[in-house]
Amino acid sequence: MADKADMTDKTGRPHRLLLRMGVIGTVILALCCFTPVLVVLLGIVGLSALTGWLDVVLLPALAVFVGLTVYAVWRRRRRMKTT
Repeated sequence: MADKADMTDKTGRPHRLLLRMGVIGTVILALCCFTPVLVVLLGIVGLSALTGWLDVVLLPALAVFVGLTVYAVWRRRRRMKTT
């Protein structure tokens, strides 16, 4: 019996959505981690006191999105091999 997570429609939309979400999240978090974009935005809105906690939140979130991207690519390759 097929796993419900492995089922897709004819276009494979859930697999593409997972990969797209992983790549977009990785790019956004990488911009926030490695450039001062988020620090400047927090300073503009008056929340610059939160900049000390950014590493605690952004680095684990970046790791999660990179892992999601790797998982989506792995699933896509595995799916391509079986068809």
